[in-house]
Amino acid sequence: MEDKKIVDLYWARSETAISETAKKYGKLCYSIAYNILRSTEDSEECVNDTYLGAWNAMPEQRPDRLTAFLARITRSLALNKYEYNNAKKRGGGQIPLVLEELSECIASDSEADEMIRKKLFADVINGFLDSLSEKNRDIFVSRYWETCSTEEIAKLYGMNENSVKVALHRMREKLKELLEKEGLF
Repeated sequence: MEDKKIVDLYWARSETAISETAKKYGKLCYSIAYNILRSTEDSEECVNDTYLGAWNAMPEQRPDRLTAFLARITRSLALNKYEYNNAKKRGGGQIPLVLEELSECIASDSEADEMIRKKLFADVINGFLDSLSEKNRDIFVSRYWETCSTEEIAKLYGMNENSVKVALHRMREKLKELLEKEGLF
């Protein structure tokens, strides 16, 4: 079923919207949650909460890209669950490592400039992603959006793990240079 028809079902408050969403995007949502949480039960719960989140958000929003809308909800829920699960300890997942890797390119700033910086930052990141080859963009998104391990990325793209690490390092350096040039670092 087309995304527009699924969104129309949400707006009509038809429960069929959830089953159609599950058919079309259940695996994607599960993959995003599992890459963050590394738990089948927590990931399944997160996916179900994604459907509820979409159900509750739709009357006020009509997303242009249902994939991105659902992925954002899933990722947010999974990160919140991850923080809850690891409040007192450092887990063995990829989140701390991913955040540490990106910390070399992203500097903190005062809250007064936060809104402006977020918009500028999003524009620069989108431009950066557009400048990458399709394969490098997919590798970057797999690591820093879907939080896949470098080993998983290597298997996914038929590379050795060291090549993935080198490619990610080079992309982070390129991103850092771009952020410095734009005054966002």
